[in-house]
Amino acid sequence: MSGGRGAEYWIEKLQLKPHPEGGCFRETWRAALTIPKSALPPRFNGARSASTAIYFLLRAGEFSALHRLAAEEIWHFYAGSPLVVHVIEPGGRHVPMKLGADAGNGEQFQCMVPGGCWFGARLEASDGFALVGCTVAPGFDFGDFEMADRDQLTATFPEHRDLIHSLTRAQQWRPAITT
Repeated sequence: MSGGRGAEYWIEKLQLKPHPEGGCFRETWRAALTIPKSALPPRFNGARSASTAIYFLLRAGEFSALHRLAAEEIWHFYAGSPLVVHVIEPGGRHVPMKLGADAGNGEQFQCMVPGGCWFGARLEASDGFALVGCTVAPGFDFGDFEMADRDQLTATFPEHRDLIHSLTRAQQWRPAITT
């Protein structure tokens, strides 16, 4: 799958940096086309690039903390170990999606997270790494990013308490607001 190349190789070669939700990333593309606010649903507070793409890598012991976006996000598997993207839909249904290269084991190369859903990810196994890509449309903007608050999300979805506690941190990162 990864040709014997480990996480540190990909972090260096792809120039990945720490991501606020966990893991490492680098934006690789931002569409030049801009969608005006007037053409977007009300959940977007301004104009957005038509789409954006990043590399994203998780190592053993790391996780992508539960968060939600206003836009849809497609995850693409590239290399490493299987990764499970955990989605909690607004109605409370938990949908785990396994990314990887073994279709016979229920793995897929892509999965889509609808806008407005809480989601996070971690490796299926306790070792290895997963290198994926994420494409967001309309394009990613920190104004559309909300990190889950552990207590609030647990109060909303008590049936997913264990999952929520395993994919959140006690102290949450908040994006800087720029005007």
